[in-house]
Amino acid sequence: MKVLLAVADAESFAGGAKLMGMSPPSVTRVIAGLENRLGTLLLARSTRSLRLTEAGRRYMEDCKRILLDLEEAEELATGSSVRARGNLTVTAPVMFGELFLIPRITEYLAQHPEVTLNALLVDRLVNMVDEGVDVAIRIGELPDTGLQAVRVGHIRPVVCAAPAFLDRVGRPTAPKDVLALPMVMSSASNLLTEWQFRDGEHAIALHPKPRLLVSSNQAAINAARMGWGLTRVLSYQVAAAVAKGELEIVLEAFQTPALPVHVLYQGGKRIPAKVRTFVDYCSSRFLTDPALQADKVT
Repeated sequence: MKVLLAVADAESFAGGAKLMGMSPPSVTRVIAGLENRLGTLLLARSTRSLRLTEAGRRYMEDCKRILLDLEEAEELATGSSVRARGNLTVTAPVMFGELFLIPRITEYLAQHPEVTLNALLVDRLVNMVDEGVDVAIRIGELPDTGLQAVRVGHIRPVVCAAPAFLDRVGRPTAPKDVLALPMVMSSASNLLTEWQFRDGEHAIALHPKPRLLVSSNQAAINAARMGWGLTRVLSYQVAAAVAKGELEIVLEAFQTPALPVHVLYQGGKRIPAKVRTFVDYCSSRFLTDPALQADKVT
């Protein structure tokens, strides 16, 4: 496995041999023996190039994981401290990732120089197993997936607008009042088609028709900040703007229950050090961030 990784990194048998401190013929025999045992071609050779086949790419990723597990097992056996290292893949919703996850990632990487990280920021539900994701940030109630989950906060859907806009048109005092006011919505949000509120024990559902429809949450927030109209987003997305006085939340008495925020990861008998340390690092910081603790706001 180590020989295969060396040859793939060097993109040549001679280069791989140099990395491994072996002779080129020895490296050639090792790779040929590996391919013969597996019954498949791992490296496509030509007179000018050497590249991994599709089977080779899949096998090499497994080799990296297995060798890393082996090194960690050896460190544990000798009583050494297991180091966080290797590639870590993390996913989160786009705005959550940009506002809260990326700052934590940069801090974490500064403390763990042997870790490389791929951040997949998408507004869709990522299958962690199928897409090789180690850690995921999820907003909302969780289905029973068998994954390990750490609850790190709560957020709420909120209706907000620029204070100057509200001074001009008046502040809504009941959910139905929003239907008479200009609204901007994002087609990227699952809050688009139905605005839900609570009045005591009664649920209220509105289906507003916005005059302005944009393709991103940030664009909707920007339009609201500029005084164009009301928008409905998640509380964490506008926490900074609200704190600065650029936006004002309305109809707080009619808010729906807070949605939980979880950090998910795949469990097992032994959690890789890179996953364990990253989850611990992010969780501790999310739990102390007021923007992610909407359930504590009265």
